Amino acid sequence: MNKRRLRQTYKELLLDGIVPFWARHGVDAQHGGVLSCMEEDGKPVSSDKYIWSQARWVWICSALHNRIEKRPEFLAWARATINFLLRHGRDRQGRWVYRTTREGQIVEGAISIYSDCFAVYGLSEYGRAAPDADLLALAKNTLADIQARVEAPEFAETAPYKLPPNRRPHGVPMILTEVAGELARATGEAAIARAADDYAGRVMNHFVRPARRCLLEFLDRDYREVPPPEGTFVMPGHAIESMWFQIHRALDRKDHGTVRDAVEVLRWHLEKGWDPEYGGLFLGIDAEGHVPFQPHSEAKVWWPHTEALYALLLAHEVTGERWCEAWFDRVYEWAFRHFPMPDVGEWRQRLDRAGKPTRQVVALPVKDPFHLPRALILSLELLQPSQTMSWK
Repeated sequence: MNKRRLRQTYKELLLDGIVPFWARHGVDAQHGGVLSCMEEDGKPVSSDKYIWSQARWVWICSALHNRIEKRPEFLAWARATINFLLRHGRDRQGRWVYRTTREGQIVEGAISIYSDCFAVYGLSEYGRAAPDADLLALAKNTLADIQARVEAPEFAETAPYKLPPNRRPHGVPMILTEVAGELARATGEAAIARAADDYAGRVMNHFVRPARRCLLEFLDRDYREVPPPEGTFVMPGHAIESMWFQIHRALDRKDHGTVRDAVEVLRWHLEKGWDPEYGGLFLGIDAEGHVPFQPHSEAKVWWPHTEALYALLLAHEVTGERWCEAWFDRVYEWAFRHFPMPDVGEWRQRLDRAGKPTRQVVALPVKDPFHLPRALILSLELLQPSQTMSWK
C-alpha cells in the first residue's frame, strides 16, 4: 500500500482510461444520459437505458467535478443526464421507473426502489457542484416516498432480483444508509441524518449476525431469520460495501464503536468470501455451506473487488490495523491481474470462478460506469496528503 504510487495508478486509470472510454462509448450526446448496455469493449448490445444507471452516472460525473477535476464536460454530462431523467425517468405518480428506450419511452415502470435511491444519490452529489433548490426538493421528496414504500407489507420492488413474500432485504437499509447520509450532507437537515442513522442501525442490529460472523441478505418482516438456502445467503461484496457505508455514517457522528464493529464485519466477509483455490471474492456464499441461493454465485465480478479496495483503504486509514494493509495488497494484486483491459481503458466486469473472461450475464446486461470509478474517486480523495481521518 504505497500511497504515493497508488495515487498515481488510480488517477491514471480514472482519467486516462475510464473517463475516455465512457466519453467514446457511453455519453449520449443526442438524448442525454449514458448508454451502458454493451460488451466489455464498448460494443453496444442495446440502446435501452436503465434509470438507475443514468442516476449513477449523474453521481460519477458530479463527483469527478467536485472531487477530482473541475472539467466543464463533467458537469455538462451530469446536467444532460438530469435533463433526460426529468423528462423521462418518472411515472405519473412520480416514482422512478426501471428502464426506458434510448429516446426515453418507458419499457418497464416502477419495479425497483433502487432507481429511486440512485436518483437521490445522483441529485445529492450534483447539488454540491451546482446548487439547485428544485433538484434538492425533488431528492427530498423522492426519499420520503422511498421511506413510505419500503415499509408497506406488500413491498416487493427490488428488481432485478425478485423478493419473496414477507421478506426484508439487506439491500434496502444498506443503500438508504449511504443515500440518506449523502442527502443529509448536501442539505444539512438533521431529520435526514437521523433517517440515515436509523437505516444504519437496522443493518448493524439485525442483518449483521455476530453468532454467525456474517451479514445475512434476507430476513422476515420482523427481522427474524428464515430457513436456508434463502435465509443463509451471504453476498461478500454487498456486506463489504455496506460496511464502508457504515463507516461513513459513524465518522459523521463520531461513533468510534460502530467504526470498529464495521471494520470487523468487513474482515469476516473477506475471510469467508475469498476463494481458497483460485483467489478472488465469490459473488455469493452460504453461511452453512449450502448451495448459494442466488445464481452465478461462483462468479468473480468486478464490483465486489472495487468495493473491497476502497473499504480496506478506508478501514486502514481510520484504524491503522495491519491486516487491512495485508488484505488490501491481496485484493489489489488479484484484481489488477484479472480485470484490467489496457487496450480498452476499462476493466472487465465478470469472470468465471477460475478468473477467465465470460460473457454470461449476471443480473443485468449492462456495464455500468459506477463501482470502479466511484471506488477510484473516493480512494483518491482519501489518499490526498492532507487527509487526516485516523483514530489510531
